[in-house]
Amino acid sequence: MTSAMASVPPQAGTEIFERILAAPSGLVVLDSKDVHALIDQFRAIARHTGQAVYLWQPDTGLGSLRDAHVRVPDCQRLGNALRYMQQSMHFGVYFLLGLELPLSAMDATLLRQLARAPKGHLRRVVLIDAPVALAEHLGELAVHLGSEDSQPRRLRLRDGRWLV
Repeated sequence: MTSAMASVPPQAGTEIFERILAAPSGLVVLDSKDVHALIDQFRAIARHTGQAVYLWQPDTGLGSLRDAHVRVPDCQRLGNALRYMQQSMHFGVYFLLGLELPLSAMDATLLRQLARAPKGHLRRVVLIDAPVALAEHLGELAVHLGSEDSQPRRLRLRDGRWLV
């Protein structure tokens, strides 16, 4: 275990992850102040829970957050990755990072279809720090979330120390 993995407790991003899973839409736009820390939190959650969590980036394609060296074949391009997400019949949370405009008409159509995914199986596509124009274009199809916890932190006294 590396020190970076040990420093990120699995529960650090759990509240955000649960809000993503509870979203009424299959498409979530997530704003984040520290993208890399957020991805590390989701990686720790995926490893701790064993859930199918993926990350797509333009330079690396679609890969598993749980198993760092596992890449999904033929999903380097966004369109191929979106088709893979749409055709998958299994649980999965797919984070998309580094989207650049303009999207092709097919990619935009696939995103809209993923937002209206059937309720039979749980699949979430999460656009992290998506361009503002894309978030506006998706409008009501996507749920907009912030990466900050919605619950205010309350201090508790335990064993003579204040804990968050």
